[in-house]
Amino acid sequence: MTKKQRASLAVNALKKEYPGAVCSLTYKNPLQLLIATRLSAQCTDARVNIVTPKLFARFPNLDAFCAGTEDEIGEYIHSCGLYKTKARDILAMCRMLKSNFGGIVPDTIEELTKLPGVGRKTANLIVGDIYHKPAVVTDTHCIRICGRLGLSEGKNPAKIEKQLRAILPQEESNDFCHRLVLHGRAVCTARSPKCGKCCMESFCKAAKGNSINEQK
Repeated sequence: MTKKQRASLAVNALKKEYPGAVCSLTYKNPLQLLIATRLSAQCTDARVNIVTPKLFARFPNLDAFCAGTEDEIGEYIHSCGLYKTKARDILAMCRMLKSNFGGIVPDTIEELTKLPGVGRKTANLIVGDIYHKPAVVTDTHCIRICGRLGLSEGKNPAKIEKQLRAILPQEESNDFCHRLVLHGRAVCTARSPKCGKCCMESFCKAAKGNSINEQK
């Protein structure tokens, strides 16, 4: 079986298992998704969704953020962890959006990654969810599950993104990554994957090779 064939099986299995593939972060516009994604680094999406309503009520648009301070933004995001660094990045990215991009969140990975605190993972999420372009979000769930399936090698997110772009159908890649998050939380967990309950067990290399601890 080729990697493309295995990828096709994975796409179809996850689509059947999780038909509603959506981002778990709550947002109303591109700027809010950009900020929420920055907050999600080393923090759960659930925690971010608790924090952002008050943050976005205080800073309802780009101009409000640009007029803010790191300290005030930090007060609202304190429970997300690394709040000083995140507050600095949020303020800097908002000011760059206003000065360099006319207040519009860019639609390419190349432009998005020029923003402070924005890496390829965040950029792919914006490109895929906001602009509906082919995207591969290589978060921890994606890296772990695709490695176990035999779709990718290594742990480097940029290299894995490249590997997956070569084998995933472009029109499916973004939703596929969202489904990996759901599957990683519910079934293919880091420490005790429930292989006996997995919709991909029949073609998963790790499950077949018994290289991970199975929980039936």
